[in-house]
Amino acid sequence: MLDKRSNAILAKLLESIELPEGAYEKAEKRYTDIGEWLHREDSKCVDFDPHVSSQGSFRLGTANKPYRGDEYDLDMGCKLRQGLSKDTITQEQLKILVGDELEQYRKARNIKEDLAEKKRCWTLKYADGLSFHMDIVPCIPESDPTRAVLKERMIKFAQLDESLASDVSKLAVSITDNTDPGYKAITDNWRISNPEGYARWFESRMRTASAYLSEREMVFKASIDTLPYYKWKTPLQSAVQLLKRHRDTMFEGNEDSKPISVIITTLAARAYRGESDLVSALSNILGSMDKYIQPKVPFVPNPVNPAEDFADKWYSEKHARLKLKENFHRWLFQAKADFAALCSKDNSQVIVEAADRGFSVNFDKVSIEQVLGLSAAVITPPRRVEAAGPRPWFKV
Repeated sequence: MLDKRSNAILAKLLESIELPEGAYEKAEKRYTDIGEWLHREDSKCVDFDPHVSSQGSFRLGTANKPYRGDEYDLDMGCKLRQGLSKDTITQEQLKILVGDELEQYRKARNIKEDLAEKKRCWTLKYADGLSFHMDIVPCIPESDPTRAVLKERMIKFAQLDESLASDVSKLAVSITDNTDPGYKAITDNWRISNPEGYARWFESRMRTASAYLSEREMVFKASIDTLPYYKWKTPLQSAVQLLKRHRDTMFEGNEDSKPISVIITTLAARAYRGESDLVSALSNILGSMDKYIQPKVPFVPNPVNPAEDFADKWYSEKHARLKLKENFHRWLFQAKADFAALCSKDNSQVIVEAADRGFSVNFDKVSIEQVLGLSAAVITPPRRVEAAGPRPWFKV
């Protein structure tokens, strides 16, 4: 049953972590500008049909306002769609080809920060009113035989229907990685990635909210298909935003130990059952997302490449000191407690404390009482809610 008061509290919380007006549009203009630069007449990439697109949380519509003054992180792919293959170019050559063009772009746009090389991408940093750093991953289309293997894996292990698996497999790409032993050689052994395919899979989970999307379509007076993901704003997307913000708050100062966003996003999307309001969606997701962790490796398989484990660091000796699997379950326990406190319909003090503790959001007690429809005469005195979880946080 729709709980209007608790949904209003969560909507108010969501407002405080949403991106500022125009942030998505500004990000889109930036990667569009890079795409146009790569298509100019004297570009070294133009003959290879470059395509630049957003990835990650901006692509999915699950991005939050940066926590504690961090920069906006915009992940992008730069796919050279024709004329190149693993038989004709090395990872190093592809990365240098794209990097040279990005360096010229940086100078042309008067970006002061140097172009920085990371393991799989190039990083551009803007320092204007809305500071972004853009991670741009060079890639080429994956080979047909590998796509066929991916399609079969998705059908067999991720239970995707054949049509979706076929569409998603066509979007797979080979990416550069300068730590790969074959980085400088002509080889078939490149890393596989499919951020666009993952977005299509996530969209299929968003679409389970059929009643909600039908209502949104009436509001926008347009087909949902023509809208960017961030304007869909299904309960699944909002739930992921709140879960990630809670994670960031809990692991402030200990970022290396926190559950990574793709694990939270994947498990939440698997658990989502098309609920049309945020309280119902979060209740179901928090109550069942851990059931989608597999009993053996891969613990959290990539739905568009089930042989890849998003939780591979959970059993890595290098990362053992971080106790990543244990910290995921500690975070989930705390998230359940804090969301339960936020849905306390008769105690504004409990809600204010949960918002502060779990999200670093300062709610005004009077405004919360107004949302709840409480008068001074019926407000219960502050009480300690055991479900709100231990304080201080678990040691992580």
